[in-house]
Amino acid sequence: MRRSFSRAVLTIGIIVLTLAVAIAVGVYVLLNKADPLVDAEGCVVKTPKGELDLDIEQARIAATIAAVGERRRLPEQAIVIAYATAIQESKMYNVSYGDRDSLGVFQQRPSQGWGKKKQIMDPVYSANRFFAALVKVKNYQKLPVAEAAQAVQRSAAGYAYGPHENNARILAAAFTGRVPRAVHCTFPLKETPAAARAEEAQRDLTRALGAVSVPSTRRGWLIATWSVAHAQQYGLRRVAFDGITWSAEGWKNGGKAGSTRVELS
Repeated sequence: MRRSFSRAVLTIGIIVLTLAVAIAVGVYVLLNKADPLVDAEGCVVKTPKGELDLDIEQARIAATIAAVGERRRLPEQAIVIAYATAIQESKMYNVSYGDRDSLGVFQQRPSQGWGKKKQIMDPVYSANRFFAALVKVKNYQKLPVAEAAQAVQRSAAGYAYGPHENNARILAAAFTGRVPRAVHCTFPLKETPAAARAEEAQRDLTRALGAVSVPSTRRGWLIATWSVAHAQQYGLRRVAFDGITWSAEGWKNGGKAGSTRVELS
């Protein structure tokens, strides 16, 4: 009687275990067929010089600064100086407050002639104003980063820009497109996502960058990186360039995108 009972229990256990394994395998297959459900929100920047985590807003601003610098045909060192300044002044957020009447990414003051409040709160405008002032600094490319930034900002604590130089160089290498596929952003994917607004994204990119053309691989990666940083804003699920495609899973080799155009969907 005991032996018969033990066999029954063992049989039931095997059946339960078999069902559990079958269910687990089925769930795994279904998840791999579908788009991944991403709960995290943020961006990771990876270059040979280091890795940084950014909020999506910070990534958007970093991408905008790089695009404006590219439009003005400025060297990477100018972008580094801008990033070091933005990190110190606002942690690279577009803040509507600051010391006295300071505003925006670079904490520019309307009372000091930087523009009206509404203008300064526009990252494209504020980046343009920063670079316009920077290029007037004699030999700014050869100056220490902190000294060049201070020549523009005239801060009470000008020495504070220097410690951000390393992070600024990591960001510049990624967002200028010099290091390909260096930025990956994730955000929650809606069960029924809205249609991608690729044309709107290109219009806004054009405002910062100028013509959205790809005369070089580096510029192509700048555009692709800008698009990834703004993917959540415009409902983009795919960004493809030069045979490589970004999605919620990251950058992967494959796809039909060539090296003369960045494709958004």
